Amino acid sequence: MAEDMTFLSRKDILSLEELREIAAAFVELGGQKIRLTGGEPLVRNGIDKLTQAIGSLPGLKELALTTNGSQLHRYAQEFKRAGVTSINISIDSLQAERFRQLTRTGDLKSVLRGIDAAIEAGIERLRLNSVIMNGHNDDEIEALVDFALAKDLDIAFIEEMPLGIMESERDRRWLSNDTLFERLSKRFDLSPCEGQESNSGPARYQRVKGSSTRIGFISPHTNNFCGACNRIRITVEGRLLLCLGNEHSVDLRSVLRSPNYSRSNLKTVISDALHIKPERHHFYDPSEPQIIRFMNATGG
Repeated sequence: MAEDMTFLSRKDILSLEELREIAAAFVELGGQKIRLTGGEPLVRNGIDKLTQAIGSLPGLKELALTTNGSQLHRYAQEFKRAGVTSINISIDSLQAERFRQLTRTGDLKSVLRGIDAAIEAGIERLRLNSVIMNGHNDDEIEALVDFALAKDLDIAFIEEMPLGIMESERDRRWLSNDTLFERLSKRFDLSPCEGQESNSGPARYQRVKGSSTRIGFISPHTNNFCGACNRIRITVEGRLLLCLGNEHSVDLRSVLRSPNYSRSNLKTVISDALHIKPERHHFYDPSEPQIIRFMNATGG
């Protein structure tokens, strides 16, 4: 299920100081939330120092992480001290052998240990992320919700994004969130969240009656959310991606490493780039270019 990975040389990736500088520029431009994601951000040397540096930026209201959870037990307490306000943890199966197959090398026990460590650390908001695939783990959606309920966590189901080389297998395993919602509605008493709770980024939430657990549905295909998207991503190489479903990008690394660098200039480049943010993605549109870029090589 996973693709082979190649690693960039050190000179090709942004340093911790450069990442902190970009974060500072965004906050000065009015950004209030920063998420460290990937790939897997916790394999980066100095991730604890980076969260401390970003978490201390004046004006930043939310510092979030998305992780596969395998190293979370090592850092949970430090993340809490650094001001991390929310963590999303990927978990697509509760069966150890299946989990290993889906992730190629994943150890379910380590992920469960990380989840418990984050709960114990008192991270304000924790959410499980699950990508459900027909014929692979679609028999576990109720079990995953039961697990979230038992841990008093939110869970989001994410439609598989068609990034990288497309193949017929992906078409066969794709499941819509509409199908998942229909199934879950037969087992759980769900009601749509209202107000601020109803819209946290691209997720659309339903509350499980009698609990604090919310079930989110992130549906880039069946419920296109592009019109409300205000997200951008910085890759580890310093590319400013305006949309995961397009290749529009701006090279911030060259700006940072210019002999005449100034934060003012960086902020101008970022502001100008926002004007070319695409209106929407075009997944599965045969008339549009295919995005040959895997999520494990995107980072951010």
